[in-house]
Amino acid sequence: MRVRSVRLLISAMLVMFSLASVSAFAASSRLTEIIDRGVLRVGTTGDWNPMTMRDPATNFYRGFDIDITTELAKDLGVTVEYVPTTWKTLVHGVVTEKYDMTGSASLNMHRARVAGYSDTYFYLAFVPVIQKTNTPRFRQWQDFNSSSVIVTSQAGTVQQNIVKDLLPNARQHSVDGPSDMHQFLLENKTTAIITSNIEAATLVSQYPQLAIARVDGMRRPTPIAMLLPRDDQAWINFVNHWIELKKTQGFFDRIAQKWGLVKLDVK
Repeated sequence: MRVRSVRLLISAMLVMFSLASVSAFAASSRLTEIIDRGVLRVGTTGDWNPMTMRDPATNFYRGFDIDITTELAKDLGVTVEYVPTTWKTLVHGVVTEKYDMTGSASLNMHRARVAGYSDTYFYLAFVPVIQKTNTPRFRQWQDFNSSSVIVTSQAGTVQQNIVKDLLPNARQHSVDGPSDMHQFLLENKTTAIITSNIEAATLVSQYPQLAIARVDGMRRPTPIAMLLPRDDQAWINFVNHWIELKKTQGFFDRIAQKWGLVKLDVK
């Protein structure tokens, strides 16, 4: 009986210790701090159209990221505060607790060394942009792989490599800066330019005569996610569950459509 009593006591103490550990872990989580504070702090650059755009006159932010993080704050039952940052200091702001998370950031292993990531909800990838009148002509990537087609890309970039690898028969043209690319297209000096789906959305919004070619999938996809404190698993889990729920409900697709972001099959 005495041995059994000791075993029961030890079991009870282990349960109490486990519960105390879970309670302490939950209490120390950023999730609890955000709810207690009543404010979700989001680091954002305000310079990535149409993801995050800041009006310097009013300090008002708008864009794909802003809609997403506003919805997250609403579901948390708190308000959202946007903390200005730069691409250079984006990760540092998470590590030093300047903000609780960031808006969209591409996944790379250098950032992952010091910060956590949420699950992916969108992809940065590359698409052709053409004159809208040429839309029926280009339905797949191979339609550009012809000596009658001029394809422009920015020199020294992933886009230029895509043209070299996928479209060796096209007449390849490169420029130094991205602004030069769309100017060539507007002046009908090139058939297509290769750019990211995010930049493409901005171009077709600014220039109604341009269109994103509805080809068979984006190329060289890079996942996009939110940067989070690396060691706060409770906060990461909450954000990931929220992302999964919103993906199931079609929320991210609706917001992407609102901002003209092309969402194609990733290949």
